[in-house]
Amino acid sequence: MKTKALPFKVPNSSIGTLIVLEDKEMVLYDRLHLHKEIQISIIVSGEGELIVRDKVTKYEAGDILILGSNTPHVFKSTFSDEKSHRISIYFTKESFGDSFFELCEFEGLSVFFKEVSYGLKVLSKKDKLKKQFLKIIETDNKLERFTIFLKILKILNMAETKTISSFVSKQIYTNYEGKRMAKVFESIMTEFNRDFSLTEAAGIANMTPNAFCRYFKQRTSKTFLQFLLEVRIENSCKLLSSDSDMTILEASHHSGFKNLSNFNRKFKEIKGVTPSRYKKNPYSLNAKG
Repeated sequence: MKTKALPFKVPNSSIGTLIVLEDKEMVLYDRLHLHKEIQISIIVSGEGELIVRDKVTKYEAGDILILGSNTPHVFKSTFSDEKSHRISIYFTKESFGDSFFELCEFEGLSVFFKEVSYGLKVLSKKDKLKKQFLKIIETDNKLERFTIFLKILKILNMAETKTISSFVSKQIYTNYEGKRMAKVFESIMTEFNRDFSLTEAAGIANMTPNAFCRYFKQRTSKTFLQFLLEVRIENSCKLLSSDSDMTILEASHHSGFKNLSNFNRKFKEIKGVTPSRYKKNPYSLNAKG
């Protein structure tokens, strides 16, 4: 029987309706997981890395992120004295009836529902959306929540967004496979700054290196080494943008690179700018990711 990988049941007191949750924790739920609901979240406070399918990207306060149904993802919060605060809306295309979103009034949302499988990051109209998120969490009235939800969808449909992932796998994970991938991702995210070999990763997955290579690429579209490289580069970005005293050499070393010239070359390949330019302007329009 086919089952979901790392299934996560969204807490819900009324099955089949809109779900609104508020998380205030030192660390957000940090296991690779998926759920049938589409998730629209605003990060009120906190920062960290987000993995969506094949992509590692950073998130910070003010970000609005959208994750599609059964989209594998994990939030890795950066430890700090401040709690992470996230407001999330969960729903499926069938939450309000099988044909609700097929009505002509929602015709403009067809692209939205197609792209959410890749994960979306909202780039514009974030202030308007934040106001609606704060309103929806303050009311317990279901009709009012539903009205605000429709406003949020309307604003999202007009907002500029970018896809987070570049890959949607048709592979259906078994629960065992999902747990195996979660162990690998967990190890990468916590130990990327040391020597981390393909043989060691394969051992964590209880596979031979050759079998693991095929397995990992089928499920992420990337080799293990490419994925590890991207995690390291994202960490260096976080260091360079958050600490003005951090040198490029130090950021390189703390992110697992032994050779500065190799770090500079790989950074530019992935981000489209040099580390020095990124350090001067982390929000450069030319930076990728």
